[in-house]
Amino acid sequence: AEGYGDARTLKRRIAAMEEWLANPVLMEADKGAQYHKVYEIDLATIKEPILCCPNDPDDAKTLSEIGEEKIDEVFIGSCMTNIGHFRAAGELLKSFNGQLPTRLWVAPPTKMDEAQLTAEGFYSIYGKVGARTEMPGCSLCMGNQARVADKATVVSTSTRNFPNRLGQGANVYLASAELAAIAAILGKLPTKAEYMELYNSLAPKKDQTYSYLNFDQYEDYTKKAKDVEIGADIKAGAKEAYAAQYA
Repeated sequence: AEGYGDARTLKRRIAAMEEWLANPVLMEADKGAQYHKVYEIDLATIKEPILCCPNDPDDAKTLSEIGEEKIDEVFIGSCMTNIGHFRAAGELLKSFNGQLPTRLWVAPPTKMDEAQLTAEGFYSIYGKVGARTEMPGCSLCMGNQARVADKATVVSTSTRNFPNRLGQGANVYLASAELAAIAAILGKLPTKAEYMELYNSLAPKKDQTYSYLNFDQYEDYTKKAKDVEIGADIKAGAKEAYAAQYA
């Protein structure tokens, strides 16, 4: 398990997943379930990016409603991102020459993402524009590791922008990785027209950019998985637990 504290825990998880794959059951609402509140959103009416404003994840506004706010720092990372977001950011940054007018932080969620992005040359792009690459994981989103400058205005792809979480007195906008990368390049929140122009430049390579990584298709992981042996007792325990849960 490459340093994992208890390999048996991973084996139990593997056995449980294999048991589920043999007879997959998805969660469903009870018939006639009553909900406290129902939200219906017509996605066809959304014509531009929506951001969450400082410092409240419930304070959502469109890009046009906010205006061209100056941006000091940008964070692209956290569990809300996948490898496609980092490729998209890299493609946008590729056309920029010189050092960015903002401080850009880049932290892929997993080592697998980091390795693939490095192999594809994106880490060279991040380095060329002066981005600070953090070790894969939570990074700034945790708020207890690296921090943005005091009172900085920030665009972040993380999940929360509560006061002082990313930095003391920081004002944090939550946005997509694409918008974050564009803000890093421009040094401000873009206009709708600026955003659409740069975002549409990703279209020719859309399928390649947004292809996901899957463990079962990643050679380094499939090779190691072949050597994993799961004992009969662990398999029996998984079978018993599955039967009890979905009886």
